[in-house]
Amino acid sequence: MMNIVLIGYRGCGKSAIGKLLAERTGKLYISTDEKITEKAGMSIPAIVEKHGWQYFRDLESSVAEEVSGLENFVIDTGGGIVLRGQNVGHLKKNGKLILLIAALEKIVERIQSDPNRPPLKEGMSFLEEQKKVLEERSPIYKAAADFTVDTSNEPADSCVDRIISYIRALPETH
Repeated sequence: MMNIVLIGYRGCGKSAIGKLLAERTGKLYISTDEKITEKAGMSIPAIVEKHGWQYFRDLESSVAEEVSGLENFVIDTGGGIVLRGQNVGHLKKNGKLILLIAALEKIVERIQSDPNRPPLKEGMSFLEEQKKVLEERSPIYKAAADFTVDTSNEPADSCVDRIISYIRALPETH
């Protein structure tokens, strides 16, 4: 049974939609960020502060490889998982990558008060950082995606309906 892998920038709704999607499809839900924090025994901001982004990305890659071996899961990934092509390759082995996108204003509104999101760039305002990183990552997300859903103004339920319709329309692989 194929996995449904949610990719996209911070604040696009991967966790909320992932949990609802798992519930509605009868698949199990897993978050790569939660697996990383379990392995490291600390929060993402603490990992980044203590060990740096490179160490975090290495942990993320090992988790991507690990979860790609699972079957019949909804996998909610961290926003930067697509930065390494090997991660995309692992996740595509047994999954369809669903890109969730949202307008910059919506992303900022959703994440600005979340303490679990360490800065990705130094020396920029919060808004400048989000805009710059989103611009850098957008082509990478689009290249990795099998299907895209804009969550800006659509309720989670209807986003889930669109993903389920896409998955059901796929030819059977087994």
